[in-house]
Amino acid sequence: MEGSSSEKLIIVTREPDGIATVTINRPKSLNSLTRPMMVDLAKAFKALAKDNSVRVIILSGAGRAFCSGVDLTAAQDVFKGDVKDPETDPVVQMEQCPKPIIGAINGLAITAGFEIALACDMLVAAKGAAFVDTHARFGIFPSWGLSQKLARFIGPNKAREVSLAAMPLSAEEAEKLGFVNYVVDQNEVLNKARQLAGAIMKNSQDLVLRYKSVINDGYKLDLREGLAMEKERGHKYYDGMTPEQFKKMQEFIARRGSKKPSSKL
Repeated sequence: MEGSSSEKLIIVTREPDGIATVTINRPKSLNSLTRPMMVDLAKAFKALAKDNSVRVIILSGAGRAFCSGVDLTAAQDVFKGDVKDPETDPVVQMEQCPKPIIGAINGLAITAGFEIALACDMLVAAKGAAFVDTHARFGIFPSWGLSQKLARFIGPNKAREVSLAAMPLSAEEAEKLGFVNYVVDQNEVLNKARQLAGAIMKNSQDLVLRYKSVINDGYKLDLREGLAMEKERGHKYYDGMTPEQFKKMQEFIARRGSKKPSSKL
């Protein structure tokens, strides 16, 4: 186990199977983020993005919360200009990470914690967990994407309720809205996240990376532009394949098909 700070408030573990786990480890403060923790979290994702041994990343919080947001005792340090630096911005580094990120939400994800959850590619949440946006309550302007992403994920009317009224969004309701993938018992959150990671790792790593990119990039475009981007990247992908690669693909499909005689592959 290795931490990116001497206090190990952000812990990174890499496992031989290709799963890396990033844990926000300040449970007594409900994993509220200090400025050094934000820097360490950004550095962790930047390092994991470049690590060829890592195929899927799971992000979790120690104790009974996922992340209760920014430690407001250091609010000025965090909000005055520092958020402009992409190198030390964990949300920017998560968004730039080419590998799938699974959020394991074991409790409250509040404000900045909510925004970090929004930067994950998939979410597994504990029963009773909740997402809370307190920007309007405390006079904090959102800068990690909550004002733009949430409406696109759960619809504008519900997003307005969550943000303007600071109404908690339960994990159960978030699952119904398609924001959370699975809601499980608290002691099963990490197991379910690992199960999801295992399913991803059974597939072509190259295609998983390309597929994440085309989904995430396309989501920022309108449908016409997204379809054009998919077609352009698809042509580029196949144009770059050698005859040997095509042969390997056909052999792989044939082997998979032989295991399932009823398959129409």
